[in-house]
Amino acid sequence: MKSSEIKKVFKSFGDYRILIIGDAMLDAYMWGKVDRISPEAPIPIIASTNLENRLGGAANVALNIRSMGAIPYLCSVIGDDDKGEILLQRLKNRSIPSDGIIKNRERKTTVKTRIISNNQHLLRIDEEESSPVGEHLEKELLQKITGILDDYTINAVVFEDYDKGVITPFLIEEVTRKVKEKGIPVLADPKKRNFHHYRNVDLFKPNFRELKEGLNLTIDKADTEGIVHAIKPLHTDWNNKLIFITLSELGVLISDGQKHYSLPAEVRDIADVSGAGDTLIGVSSLFLAAGFSPKDIAGIANLAGGLVCEKVGVVPVDKDDLLEELLIRNINGLLW
Repeated sequence: MKSSEIKKVFKSFGDYRILIIGDAMLDAYMWGKVDRISPEAPIPIIASTNLENRLGGAANVALNIRSMGAIPYLCSVIGDDDKGEILLQRLKNRSIPSDGIIKNRERKTTVKTRIISNNQHLLRIDEEESSPVGEHLEKELLQKITGILDDYTINAVVFEDYDKGVITPFLIEEVTRKVKEKGIPVLADPKKRNFHHYRNVDLFKPNFRELKEGLNLTIDKADTEGIVHAIKPLHTDWNNKLIFITLSELGVLISDGQKHYSLPAEVRDIADVSGAGDTLIGVSSLFLAAGFSPKDIAGIANLAGGLVCEKVGVVPVDKDDLLEELLIRNINGLLW
């Protein structure tokens, strides 16, 4: 790649629109200091100094896409509650449209609260409603999605599935059909419940644990040939074009059904892996829409994921940092 071409692509993302469907949530952080153990039980006492709310789940995917300069359209169902209002305000603060968000009194806004002291996670508290949305909400959300697809030129569609009930088999099938008719690439970041329903997508991105659970595998993470053999049905039977698997400390693997590429993990001073998967799928959607090769999509997304892991808490990728790293590596011939 020429450096001028890389810069041109990054600049072009300002014209991109990406539709994200999935479980939007809040990532809350209680920061504090631990300096003693409770006399009531052998547990640390944290003196809370700050409480912070950040966008999480599908909302973090949208935030990563916004951070890359593109416009994300987030479609989700949240609770008609105080936490839902905070989430909507955070979207507004980041200039992320909320036209596709449905508030519902019978749902609870998902909140993951992490308690952190000295950059160490001590505890996580999850408040959530994970039952599938009912038929009425399914159809209402589908109407929101269809409206956005009709009103805007969408460059890619992302299913961001956290098993919190927003994404259903009906929604996957209907949206995929509508989107494929328009020739728009579809990406899916699956969880166990809907794993087998993602068919005819352009990029399917499970992590290794999700792959093992979804296909009932017993292979080792380091067994590349075993993984490549195991995912063949995802290409042939499910008609998924690219399979992009994250392998944590072993890096990533991407396959197009004919060839596969394994890329090592980025050598980084890892502070926190939270949200890295959101960054990978968000960045992948842009470079897939831009027509990049499977190897380049995997390499750039892997690099972006490494960058966010250097920071504590769920944070989006910094577009300028990613561009700078890519240019330096390209000049020095150090790309994958």
